[in-house]
Amino acid sequence: MKVALVHDWLTGMRGGEKVLEVFCEIFPKAEIFTLLCRPEKLSERIRGMKIRTSFIQKLPLASERYRHYLPLFPRAVESFDLAGFDLVISCSHAVAKGARAPAGVPHLCYCFTPMRYAWFLTEDYFGKNPLKQALLRPFLAGLRRWDLETASGVGRFIAISETVAARIEKIYGRAAEVIHPPVDADFYTPGGEKGDYFLVVSALVPYKRLETALAAFKQLGLPLKVAGGGPLEGRLRRLSGANIEILGWRTDAQLRELYRGCRALVFPGLEDFGIVPLEAMACGRPVIALGRGGLTETVIAPEDSEGRKPTGLFFPEPTPESLAASVRRFGELEKIFRPDAARARAEEFGRGIFTERIREALRPYLRP
Repeated sequence: MKVALVHDWLTGMRGGEKVLEVFCEIFPKAEIFTLLCRPEKLSERIRGMKIRTSFIQKLPLASERYRHYLPLFPRAVESFDLAGFDLVISCSHAVAKGARAPAGVPHLCYCFTPMRYAWFLTEDYFGKNPLKQALLRPFLAGLRRWDLETASGVGRFIAISETVAARIEKIYGRAAEVIHPPVDADFYTPGGEKGDYFLVVSALVPYKRLETALAAFKQLGLPLKVAGGGPLEGRLRRLSGANIEILGWRTDAQLRELYRGCRALVFPGLEDFGIVPLEAMACGRPVIALGRGGLTETVIAPEDSEGRKPTGLFFPEPTPESLAASVRRFGELEKIFRPDAARARAEEFGRGIFTERIREALRPYLRP
């Protein structure tokens, strides 16, 4: 059986790529189609697959500034020739679901979210400048039309969270089964001594709202480490204070040590699901997060525990003041957050459970 795996882009190992790894394990002879690829940033499992890229790969500075080619993304993903494949699986948060499966070939989309910048985070990505917004309006309207049209080419949607399933229903008018993505609880484990710092682990991009965390910790004066890479790294370095350390990109092994040593992981943005908080919990550490979106499906707050052991706190508003207040509250409640409770919660989203559920979802498409 020939399987095509379509992924938006392969420029690092974040949550989406860890999902892709599982599909690669299930279908080791599959071919991957992606807009562009940086093999040196990928795991051995993905790097060992046959990977086909689009014309975006050859454009100037594409490896670092591929987001600037957004207007070309729909054409690029539609250019993939999927003739001869028996099953198409897209892992999509942008345009991957727009790949054109041949007539009669099933297309299953594991959807991280409908396009954020097209539907609900436009200002986070493009800013609030009225002139820029006016210039972008016709392009974004066309992008939304394309996104709606290509949704009809997907035979079945699987969403990463109830939050995303609700978006799929609202935007595309389609139902979606929910299969939460996996955390590698075999790799991310407790160990070492707890330090005195709080930790942010994130791609340094606008919708993660990292400036909220920096402003809150400037108010608090508490140590904060920020691990991750992305286009906002320079700006965040300029905004950081003496108590804030911007670490840049870190390996998985380095992140594991950072998780183990932090007092708590801080997660300031609205997340579709959130693998990073589960990685921190797998290492036994609690989470302080915005009380909206996918993290409400994984983090257990004291007021919502209903007999379960709490694994973190939520702050209600996406503001530095709200986050700072929750960090202060965390300082008062810190002793109630037990490493074994955080670990046990993360194990409920383990890789083995995800693989089993995905295999079951794929069963109707597999030949006997």
